Amino acid sequence: MTPAARLSAAIEVLADIDARRRPAADVLKDWGLAHRFAGSGDRAAIASLAYDVLRRRASARWLLDAETPRAGVIGMLALQRRLDADAIAALFSGERFAPEPLTAAEREALVTRHLEEAPPAVQADVPDWLWPAFAGAFGAEAIAEGQGLAERAPLDLRVNTLKTSRDKAVAELSPLGAAETVLSPWGLRVPLGADGRGPSVQVEPSFLKGWFEVQDEGSQIAALIARAEPGEQVLDLCAGAGGKTLELAATMANKGQIYATDSDKRRLAPIHDRLERAGARNVQVRTPRGGPPELGDLAGRMDLVLIDAPCSGSGTWRRNPDAKWRMRPNSLADRIKDQAGVLRQGAAAVKPGGRLVYITCSVLPEENDGAVEAFLRGQDGFSAATPAEALAAAGFAGLGRHASPRGLGVQLTPRRTATDGFYVAVLRRGGDA
Repeated sequence: MTPAARLSAAIEVLADIDARRRPAADVLKDWGLAHRFAGSGDRAAIASLAYDVLRRRASARWLLDAETPRAGVIGMLALQRRLDADAIAALFSGERFAPEPLTAAEREALVTRHLEEAPPAVQADVPDWLWPAFAGAFGAEAIAEGQGLAERAPLDLRVNTLKTSRDKAVAELSPLGAAETVLSPWGLRVPLGADGRGPSVQVEPSFLKGWFEVQDEGSQIAALIARAEPGEQVLDLCAGAGGKTLELAATMANKGQIYATDSDKRRLAPIHDRLERAGARNVQVRTPRGGPPELGDLAGRMDLVLIDAPCSGSGTWRRNPDAKWRMRPNSLADRIKDQAGVLRQGAAAVKPGGRLVYITCSVLPEENDGAVEAFLRGQDGFSAATPAEALAAAGFAGLGRHASPRGLGVQLTPRRTATDGFYVAVLRRGGDA
């Protein structure tokens, strides 16, 4: 397919996403099945175009003064890929499989409209209804923080220290350009290709041997702040597919006990193969049987309860840009209820002197400081460590300036820390250990 034909395909994909409000990945899969003539390179390029448009949907459409998928593609080419009007016109030629030629109005918009004149939510590429909360989180930096969440995400790996060292992993993955991350002592970052996609690291022999996992550096830092120690009793309450469980096992050097569970056994299913590949031997998986996981025997026994809470995922908009446009106020309210529930459940398992570490991949105060404040009001015996204390104890004292708006946790963002957006609060239960 020619570059122009790929643009036409991207417009078709985006129109389907708009019309049926389906996840982009599902629409792209269906498009590929219906257009089998398109090779893997074509499908990758079309996906890259679609995701770049979704990252900048509000600003791209504003630039063209039109709420259409075509306007989104044209605006993205100007804003994200820095093409001028002539270069865009050459692609929108109307020739074989190319989009229809630019109209006079579209050309004029490309020349005369400037993003700095747009409303703040548009400049930040944040949904209008979320802008008050977003601005409350970041104040004068809100536009810049939103623009950071509209960039492409890097490909980060976590070296599995149960199997190898970071030095050996760097050497093994040198053909991919892997380099050590700045903050995580176990992280590697692999450069993206020109199309915004990283290499298929899951086919590397070192991955199959369990040397590393794909994990954003921010997620690695969040788990490190929890400070799981060898020999401790740990509950990973919202373990999902097991990314942080694996990191906890490595931190604990396979000593002590981790109980990994999740309310949805489908999310938990991949954890078994991942544990075997990683060589993690101190994990007991508790799969729910038609209801909430059974944890009564763990009440008051855990040194650490880790809650990677269900949330809006606003901190991962770089990776899942369609999710921010599908998000609605009622879904945020549902997540806040879920967060309150898992905090109460997790608190029951913490022993006197133990720690409850609350994590979200969100940048919205309602899910972060708001959830912690509500928990502390309703739960006696717990207090929040200051961000400076939590970070210093985990060896991240340099991040102390990245406190959340109300000072109850740490807020990582693409702009601040070059990671996904993560929130971490460390809560302590009073009493003697």
